Amino acid sequence: MQTLRLTVDPHDLASEASRSSLSRAAEILRSGGAVALPTETVYGLGADALNAAAIAKIFAAKERPSWDPLIVHISDTRMLQQVVSSIPESAQKLIDAFWPGPLTLLLPKGSAIPDAITAGRPRVGVRMPQHPVARALIREAGVPIAAPSANRFGRTSPTTAEHVAEDLEGRIDAILDSGETTHGLESTVIDACEEPCVIYRPGVISIEQIHAAGVDACIFREAPEKHAAEPASLPSPGVGLRHYAPRAKLILIDGSGEAQVAALREALQRALQKGVRPGVMLPDTFETTANESGAIIYHWGKWSDAEELAQRLFAGLRSLDKAGATVIVCPLPVSAGIGVAMRDRLMKAARKG
Repeated sequence: MQTLRLTVDPHDLASEASRSSLSRAAEILRSGGAVALPTETVYGLGADALNAAAIAKIFAAKERPSWDPLIVHISDTRMLQQVVSSIPESAQKLIDAFWPGPLTLLLPKGSAIPDAITAGRPRVGVRMPQHPVARALIREAGVPIAAPSANRFGRTSPTTAEHVAEDLEGRIDAILDSGETTHGLESTVIDACEEPCVIYRPGVISIEQIHAAGVDACIFREAPEKHAAEPASLPSPGVGLRHYAPRAKLILIDGSGEAQVAALREALQRALQKGVRPGVMLPDTFETTANESGAIIYHWGKWSDAEELAQRLFAGLRSLDKAGATVIVCPLPVSAGIGVAMRDRLMKAARKG
């Protein structure tokens, strides 16, 4: 299969080039094809959410197991009626506070949604993206779009069209290129049918923001042994224990201040003594740690700017993989705000399969 490359300027959707690309991508989706598209979180691999044969192409291209459910993307609240059967009060509060935006709600599944999307479960993940190109494409296609991240299953999520091509070139119909994504981390996933609501995947929208919107919520915890065997189905997208992983072995450094800097330096030295050239996700305040170590350095950003670190996280892991690192050493951000989501992704990426 030849993968078509299309370009849309997110700042000029009305240009002839942008309109042509959106029209072609929408045509592919309506005809049952698979198109990688930008969202404000990461690039997604989209297909018509009402077409079971099209959904099967997502699973085949990603090599994604059938037990891992997908998220459905909509362009407006009218389209939501095609996807869900009801909207609980807590869900409406979250919709009012955060849509369009990086929040996925688990809601009662509508009858038009194929069981493959929900892995046979009665609730479907749905969100309204904020990215102008994603919204324009869904409107142009005229159908809700199922779209997990546009990468091979278990790999690092893509934040550019080039990342998508690295994993899926020749496996999907088209890639819609609109530059880098804004947030660089996937959406928060919350089950709005439970009381309190359950956050299955921490993301860009923090638990503090959810509480501030007047919704009680707690974060889902599951024992690692629950996934020792292949599950029948997962309760939500994004809860697989081994996920977001680079090819290189990932070594995480927890702590704070000088103790964390010293631990990172020691980890780099141990790797070098074993004869491998490590990569390092290096924040600005850690600069002297690795400058003379011989490590492959990815300049991650300001340690004090969690949003910048989040936006560059997956790009950094992919960059170090591409540069040939066989071990990646990475400090863990503080567990607050979007740092909770970064720690979630890093700990899942570092877990042995």
